[in-house]
Amino acid sequence: MDTQQTTRDMHYLQLLSNSFPNVAAASTEIINLEAILNLPKGTEHFLADLHGESAAFKHVLKNASGNIRRKVSELFKGDIRESERRELCTLIYYPEEKIELIKESEPDIDDWYHITIHRLVAVCRDVSSKYTRSKVRKSLPQEFSYIIEELMHERTDDIDKAAYVSGIVDTIISTGRADDFIIAICNVIQRLAIDQLHILGDIYDRGQGAHIILDTMRQYHSWDIQWGNHDILWMGAGAGNNACICNVLRLCLRYANLTTLEEAYGINLVPLATFAMEVYGDDPCEEFMPKLLKGNTMEYKYQRLTAQMHKAISIIQFKKEAQIFHRRPEWQMEDRCMLEHIDYKRGICTIDGKEYDMKSCHFPTINPEHPNELTPEEYQLMERLHHSFRVSEKLQKHIKMLLSHGCMYSICNQNLLFHASVPLNADGSLKEIELYDGKRYAGKELMHNIGMMVRAAFENDTEEKLRLYARDYFLYLWCGKDSPLFDKSKMATFERYLLTDKSTYKEEKGNYFQLRDNEQICDRILDAFNVSGPNRHIINGHVPVHVSKGENPIKAGGKLMVIDGGFSEAYHSETGIAGYTLVYHSRGFQLVQHEPFMSVQDAIQRGIDIKSTTQLVELSAHRMLVADTDKGAELRAQIADLRELLYAYRHGILKEKEVKSSNR
Repeated sequence: MDTQQTTRDMHYLQLLSNSFPNVAAASTEIINLEAILNLPKGTEHFLADLHGESAAFKHVLKNASGNIRRKVSELFKGDIRESERRELCTLIYYPEEKIELIKESEPDIDDWYHITIHRLVAVCRDVSSKYTRSKVRKSLPQEFSYIIEELMHERTDDIDKAAYVSGIVDTIISTGRADDFIIAICNVIQRLAIDQLHILGDIYDRGQGAHIILDTMRQYHSWDIQWGNHDILWMGAGAGNNACICNVLRLCLRYANLTTLEEAYGINLVPLATFAMEVYGDDPCEEFMPKLLKGNTMEYKYQRLTAQMHKAISIIQFKKEAQIFHRRPEWQMEDRCMLEHIDYKRGICTIDGKEYDMKSCHFPTINPEHPNELTPEEYQLMERLHHSFRVSEKLQKHIKMLLSHGCMYSICNQNLLFHASVPLNADGSLKEIELYDGKRYAGKELMHNIGMMVRAAFENDTEEKLRLYARDYFLYLWCGKDSPLFDKSKMATFERYLLTDKSTYKEEKGNYFQLRDNEQICDRILDAFNVSGPNRHIINGHVPVHVSKGENPIKAGGKLMVIDGGFSEAYHSETGIAGYTLVYHSRGFQLVQHEPFMSVQDAIQRGIDIKSTTQLVELSAHRMLVADTDKGAELRAQIADLRELLYAYRHGILKEKEVKSSNR
């Protein structure tokens, strides 16, 4: 180290010396960090497009996309029957419920406790092998921390310790703590099976459990999210964008998903219901009848009320969107002001000079002379709905979670993660998009600045003009032609609801989706985001993979992996499967194709797991270590800094500090 260090370098070393006050402390930390570099890489878990399917999500989280089942099979294959391995896995996933079920039929529960505890300790030992003892210790529940640690590091095949280990297990059972201990160690196994969870967008929409997913993530040890278009829509609603509020309500009504709105977030829908019954009481609203998913039954009278509410909020949505499109002409979306294209007397809509028949033309709240103006009653309704979204404490907490854990993209261990697309020109070059005040960005800079724009809508110190633009911009991110979260020619909501000609429903996908199977295009995108290394990838979701039609989720010669296989039930008939998840462990990538999750009850009582097919995407030539990861690069930088600190101590540049021991 050059003794003529800059003042800045010296200041940094002085700060570092507060944590490592002498040669012994700095040396010990270097030894610890060097050792960590040689541990196997932690397992990463990738999920996308959850769409409110909380039961399936929680099951996939508990079983780590089959990672726990794989470890149980490797540990006990040849030693115990397949049915026993399945029972052990179910116990790990749902310990409380499974224990109660076993107690009803097990004739010798103490013997079952003995066998099960030893098996669980073996699994826990295996899943913890990638971590330091310190990290494992931090994941242990306080009341059983010492006992679990002792059992994991002592073995019954050690003659000198066999009695000691058996004594611990005997005492756990005799003191009546076996149930609590089993529950605790099962939760530890779930916790240690995955080191980092990546959610590639779309927690919201369709399913009724988006809030349950976010409540679950609040307790999860390490996760990140790359925002999806549906997440952005809810964030926009929470920020007070009335067009986003209308879209959120419309989608919830479309799928009869009112649980999230009313029970989770306390959104008062009575004013909307009252308004809809008054205005559309005599309207059959057939084109707005809700789509009922499996298990969601609804009496016809409630279906009809839902359809009336659905139509009421859709018409307001078209008006509010048009107001924003006219306010932001630079978006070039004024052609989507569809209410202006209707001949209300003839029941005709004109698009690009061609006339199309309307399914119905009953719009009592639309003034043909000023079609985008809200009636006084609609205005009052939107004021109440706006207030309801803005003051929902739980919704605002969930949005803060999405902001603190999320962004538009992420780069992790040579993998570029984003939800949908990177806007491209027809030749595959990065497309420049105007964002604010005429400034144009492409690729990484575009994604970064969009992320800053999203945050600006929630920051109190944001300039008023920018905050208003940022609030409007949520609508563009939802349905804008060049939005990285949408990237289609149009969102044909109006056409699907109100026009008879199905040719108008078509939404042309952007250039990214046309070109993403080209390896050179993927390399160009990876280069633009400064993702380096021989085994780099793009991982995203957004567009379901149609397995039933032969589509492959692995594209561009393995450079791109699409993991939206249709997690939501609404997509199952279209895709033929129930989603993909991806596991990246120390030996490589495994893509897991799932069949529909039936129920928690089936999983507990019959040991039925999500049926899945695992495809080895890419195996590493050697077992990857922490040294091969982004964390390894951070640790090497820390080691270099600590070596400089050692040099400073040993050459008198800094004085060692005496560490006083505390006397109790």
